[in-house]
Amino acid sequence: MTANSNRIRQRYDRLAPYFDSLEGVLEGLLFRRLRKKLWVQAAGAHILEVGVGTGKNFAFYPDDARMTGIDFSPRMLEIAQRKQQRKQIAVDLTLMDVQSLDYADNSFDTVIGSFVFCSVPKPRKGLKELYRVCKPGGQVLLLEHVLSSNKILATLMNLFNPLVVNTLGANINRQTLKNVQACPFQKIFIDPASSDMIKLIRAIK
Repeated sequence: MTANSNRIRQRYDRLAPYFDSLEGVLEGLLFRRLRKKLWVQAAGAHILEVGVGTGKNFAFYPDDARMTGIDFSPRMLEIAQRKQQRKQIAVDLTLMDVQSLDYADNSFDTVIGSFVFCSVPKPRKGLKELYRVCKPGGQVLLLEHVLSSNKILATLMNLFNPLVVNTLGANINRQTLKNVQACPFQKIFIDPASSDMIKLIRAIK
């Protein structure tokens, strides 16, 4: 793990006990609905969730798939493991960095992540890893917040980004759609429910 990755990991470790509470209002008003919309598209026998965090997506896991989940924060993963045991969720949870996945090429039918690439130090490297472990004809599903297309708002987001990164470990000015388009996917779809700053992305390998 790089020094930059380690700093981000430490911030998420620090925030882990409070993470669900910090996002509670947004989760109830918006994020949960979008997560459900993302996960309804998940298909195939073997599904990988990257950035599993505290296990916020457990409720949306399909019943008929083998589930694997990873996160690079030990503290976040500990909370997810406690939820997994309490709710009896069938998922194999592993401590792992999305920038260096310990899986063979073409391993998963669906690779899915929600609000992950805002905190990946080298997002294109991470996205290329998702592409690599996804099976041919499989899909990568992402729910991500991105830099606004509004010039004034984008300028403010760029201005405040260093403060947010240093405090929370997340970038608010990522251009994740462009990063996905830089990978050799066959087709890329943007869900019509996407907004200016929150995108639901489906990429077919």
